[in-house]
Amino acid sequence: MAELTFRRVAIIGVGLIGGTWGLALRKYGHRAIRVGCDQPDVLEAALATQAIDEGERHPARAVSGADLVILAAPVGAILEGLSTVSHAAPAHALVTDVGSVKGVVMERAREVFTGQAMFLGGHPLAGKERSGVENADAALFQNARYAVIPLAQDQLQDPRAQAFIKLLVSITARPWITDASAHDLAVAYLSHLPQLASTGLASMIQEQKERRPLPLELAATGFRDAIRLAGSPYGVWRDICRANYANIAEALDAYIEKLQSIKRRLQDDKLESDFERAAAMEREASGKQ
Repeated sequence: MAELTFRRVAIIGVGLIGGTWGLALRKYGHRAIRVGCDQPDVLEAALATQAIDEGERHPARAVSGADLVILAAPVGAILEGLSTVSHAAPAHALVTDVGSVKGVVMERAREVFTGQAMFLGGHPLAGKERSGVENADAALFQNARYAVIPLAQDQLQDPRAQAFIKLLVSITARPWITDASAHDLAVAYLSHLPQLASTGLASMIQEQKERRPLPLELAATGFRDAIRLAGSPYGVWRDICRANYANIAEALDAYIEKLQSIKRRLQDDKLESDFERAAAMEREASGKQ
């Protein structure tokens, strides 16, 4: 059973996702000792919300004795921490991450994980527009896809990988096995582009408000829905934009081309086809068909 395999879990970065991991382990009955690693004020908040059982400032000490290590920091911090964790993790440990870009993480992990500890990439397709452990939610992973990216396919036969996949199921996530290249292209279109579109729209409206009267009292739910992601912190997205630049640039080019096409056809009945395709995509994405 996964709960017997992972008796000590180190969570490096106890923010939204790291805190959610800690809360989910507790909510679903896993009796593992949860050791958080972060800044003192973050650890204090995480202990207060029972997202962790112990706090440790130094990653190497947090990882010592852990069966499962979860790197739950921004992508840049994950890349910086992989070497330290690879050397400090016990030989029997499984190390995973939650980064939303996998190519650069898997490449670095392949370089530094040359011992017995095993690295298995991960990415929960769940989140909020607000960061921080205070926004962590034990139910955040509920029914959410959780991408699992092995360094090599034979890793999936390792008992540690199998135990981790069982652990994901036990906290009500839905594991999805994929590779780094396919993952990064897909999330560029399905996650990173929506974030930048929301950010761009909100930023543009703010600029317009500064130039001429544009009363937000006339904004309805459509506008608020469209800019919901605009509250996301740049500190998280800076690393994502840099690490997945080529795929995001491709997605932005395709989106700009689509917007230009819509602009050209604003008075053209042929624009109806875009509304029809869009409605079909909304139904599919929301499970209405």
